[in-house]
Amino acid sequence: MASTMDAKQLSDAGKQIVKAAEGGDPASTLLHLLQPLQKFTATEDLLRQSKIGIAVNKLRQSKDAKVAQIASQLINKWKVDVKGSGKGGKAAAGSSPAPGAQKAGTNGTSSPAGSKADGSVKKEPIPAQRKSTVAPDKRTITTDEVDTKVTGDQSRDSCIGLMYNGLAYLSSASPDAILPVARAVEQAAYEVHGRDTSSDYKTKIRSLFQNLKMKGNTALRRDVLEGEIEPKRFVTMSSDDLKSAEKRAQDAALEKENMKQSMTAQEEKAISTTMTCGKCRQSRVAYTQAQTRAADEPMTTFCECVNCGNRWKFS
Repeated sequence: MASTMDAKQLSDAGKQIVKAAEGGDPASTLLHLLQPLQKFTATEDLLRQSKIGIAVNKLRQSKDAKVAQIASQLINKWKVDVKGSGKGGKAAAGSSPAPGAQKAGTNGTSSPAGSKADGSVKKEPIPAQRKSTVAPDKRTITTDEVDTKVTGDQSRDSCIGLMYNGLAYLSSASPDAILPVARAVEQAAYEVHGRDTSSDYKTKIRSLFQNLKMKGNTALRRDVLEGEIEPKRFVTMSSDDLKSAEKRAQDAALEKENMKQSMTAQEEKAISTTMTCGKCRQSRVAYTQAQTRAADEPMTTFCECVNCGNRWKFS
């Protein structure tokens, strides 16, 4: 159900968020402040009047991966809300305009702060997301100019970079949208592996990266980026779960063929002690016979020395 927060409530929420962020409050506090905003349906007017977008946008650079992820998701959601409500969208049903936000009337009242002389509200655009400037298959943290040095741990920062490179491959998403997801995935892997950059943690990160970078694994990249597969689930998926549908079908076909081969009866070879190997002079020779010429011709005997592996044939 959509929230009916008005511009003043949104403005107050923004001030609380800025105060908590600048005061170094724990991530749990910021997540608590962001929670009601997730149900808020944005309009262009409300965002301009309250400046809530500016406050939330700053959290996209938070050192806490979850806070950064939620902040990015909110900004993206509000862009969609505004686009859906049309230019200059009206306030959400049940909400009321912020005090002093109306146009100046003919009674001599002055224009509110943040508005033009004619009474119209100044436009404060929603913070735009950066776009990648290279081909989708060439995207990396270097080409997208992304800084992954956010944890203070070189190993973890490198793993965030790997996750970013995997998620950005063949993607048209903004670097600002991909980085929070990469951070959230690394954070989940770090937690699952006992908050330690162990060899198991690094092996898992490399495995996730390799699966994301597979050209045919488009669905996996999309689902992780869009939150269909949450970070905690993603880092615990088995190698089979990570495969693309095409790869899974190929493996199933190969397994079926191997099973068929294993069930095919192998031709039994007879062992002769009367024939002697010309190479090692041992008299343990395995042989089979086949009709390789006309029916009235003698059969061909194929021999293999059990001792040295030497092979020959005769008719």
